[in-house]
Amino acid sequence: MINEEIEEPKLVKKTKKQKKRKQILKRVLIILAILFTLGGSTGLFLLYGPYSGFREWLITTAMTTMTHQYLATWFYDDETIQKVLEKNKVQEIDEITDIDTIVVNKTPKDGNYANKYEKEILERDSNNQDYKIINIKGKGYSGYLAAIYDPSRIETVYTKKLGTSGQYLTTMAKDNDAIIAINGGGFVDPNFNSNGANPLGITFSRGKLITSNTYNGSGGLIGFTEENKLVLGKMTVKKAQEMRVRDAVTFGPFLIVNGKPSAVLGNGGWGTAPRTAIGQRKDGIVLFLVIDGRTVKEPGADMNDLIEIMQNYGAYNAANLDGGTSSVMVVDGKIINDPIDSTGAHKTRFISTGFILTKK
Repeated sequence: MINEEIEEPKLVKKTKKQKKRKQILKRVLIILAILFTLGGSTGLFLLYGPYSGFREWLITTAMTTMTHQYLATWFYDDETIQKVLEKNKVQEIDEITDIDTIVVNKTPKDGNYANKYEKEILERDSNNQDYKIINIKGKGYSGYLAAIYDPSRIETVYTKKLGTSGQYLTTMAKDNDAIIAINGGGFVDPNFNSNGANPLGITFSRGKLITSNTYNGSGGLIGFTEENKLVLGKMTVKKAQEMRVRDAVTFGPFLIVNGKPSAVLGNGGWGTAPRTAIGQRKDGIVLFLVIDGRTVKEPGADMNDLIEIMQNYGAYNAANLDGGTSSVMVVDGKIINDPIDSTGAHKTRFISTGFILTKK
């Protein structure tokens, strides 16, 4: 027994060291591969030359990931990184959603569609009156848009292991008997090694206040009122309760508020990556959007892409949700998109919160 107690910690310690070495080696190989691919002087020109496009893309994309920030910090000092991030950011509309402008179930039924996007949204599947899945395709990205016709059935779900661990979205969807689910707000992520245990900011679920943490990042509260209207705004718990918010998460940036799109400076500062967003049209129809990325042909979407997609499909209010490996859409218990984690594996991760469409 004594020998076992002595040997086991040594084995665990050795295993941790081996994993750390492998991670470091992997990072070095990635950097070398990038430089090799770029080719000597060409690589140096792109990294440090007068053309800033590649430099800004690399820094903003790397700095918004959970595990690949070293791709920026190894090449550039803090001052350079900060200057790039200041030039590339989203200037949000400084307003709170005017819920009186949203009239739920006010969709015209005459069959006359203003454009192809309206037709895609309003022409329902004959066998499914609850929602419609629309394939999304753009330059460098693809994904899915779910049009949800009854906003009263949208709820926020959160990990059952709150404060200890997150959960997979598939688990949350199953536990809550969801028809559709997407990932929700961000979570506290010290050292970029979080397990999704602690949601950022304010969280409401079915009228109950779940978390009320201070949040100073972009965006703010993203949630639904008791009148089933999506409300966006930088607000306190008291303000949210005054607006009768029933289900909400916290993240950002806000993409569209009261019909006004955010101004995107440069590439927006969020780079190109897998994305998740939520929006609502003036007729109350809710839009769940998930975009895939992290492949050579399809690296993902930036904030301009999200705004364009949401505007095309008539969103009057819309917000960016957590992205990257967290970006997942679950339909009838199965993941329909293709999440890719930081190692390149086709899988998702533990998260804190999500939005779901419940059964009637």
